[in-house]
Amino acid sequence: MKNLIGYLSCALALVLSSASLQAEEHPWLEYPGGEGPGKGKRVVFIAADQEYRSEQGMPMLAKVLSTHHGFQTTVLFGVNEKLEVDPTMPVYPEKGQPLKEHNIPGLETLEKADLVVFFSRLLTLPMEQREAIVRYVDSGRSMISLRTGNHGFHAALPYKKDGKQVRWGEDIFGGAFMGHHGRWMADSTRGLLVPDQMEHPILKGVKGIWGDSDVYRTYKEGTSLPEGCTALVWGQPLMGRKETDEPNTKLEALPVAWFKHWETTEGKKARVFQSTMGSATDLKNEGLRRLIVNASYWCMGLEAEISPTRSVEPVGTYAPLESGFNYKKIGVEPKPVSAYR
Repeated sequence: MKNLIGYLSCALALVLSSASLQAEEHPWLEYPGGEGPGKGKRVVFIAADQEYRSEQGMPMLAKVLSTHHGFQTTVLFGVNEKLEVDPTMPVYPEKGQPLKEHNIPGLETLEKADLVVFFSRLLTLPMEQREAIVRYVDSGRSMISLRTGNHGFHAALPYKKDGKQVRWGEDIFGGAFMGHHGRWMADSTRGLLVPDQMEHPILKGVKGIWGDSDVYRTYKEGTSLPEGCTALVWGQPLMGRKETDEPNTKLEALPVAWFKHWETTEGKKARVFQSTMGSATDLKNEGLRRLIVNASYWCMGLEAEISPTRSVEPVGTYAPLESGFNYKKIGVEPKPVSAYR
């Protein structure tokens, strides 16, 4: 019996050692998926912002889609020179210094993706990485943008259509960040489902949306979402950062989630979904998680498989850090990829 226990202990140690080694072989995460409506489909998440803890929120969503829904998922990160996940890298050059380019290893996985979820912010990537993103975006496959994803790149991508530069947020996703609609880091957002869209599959089973991030404005006051965009959720700013806070009646509700189609240079049409909510703390809300999971299904043409009751619960403990740039106070620091597994 002692020999058997010893053998099992050694075997377990080898498995754990192998898993740890695998996690460090490449600076991104892989979740295999399996049985479920998503079997055979691959979703790639890009977690590379500096403010809203995408490095915690995106692995959580990846595990939800993999464990509960069967999708194969991959999470790519913005990393530093040591290949550590590093949300503290600046997006503008320090005075008198050149800007260090950002780095997202693993973008070759986009070649086999059925859906990419973008959560980056004001990145300047090497040209070959920009080109990899453009190849995907112009392939006709589906896309989701969360929170800062609509202003995900500072340096322009090499993407033109009909001789004109394609604008990342405005053209592809239907709106870019134009400012905080209310008080940054002081308001929160109550999601209001659009009555005329209640039968849309993305809203199936969705209720009680709330997040402690504020509402983004994505179009000029007095105008509306661009033609071709259909709002699903409007965001009402609240007077504080608690779900029970009263609405700020001086601020109108603005769209915080919508869908559209992106037409590629070859005339292919890609399904696109954008949510300007989606910080890691927002994603503690079940209604928002279900909205994004449902949107993932819809984007890949799997709307008939959307269930209002299939689990969207986090796998394991989910306790994200606060949003913001005060990294030392919040506890944000460069970490190995394995820390987010």
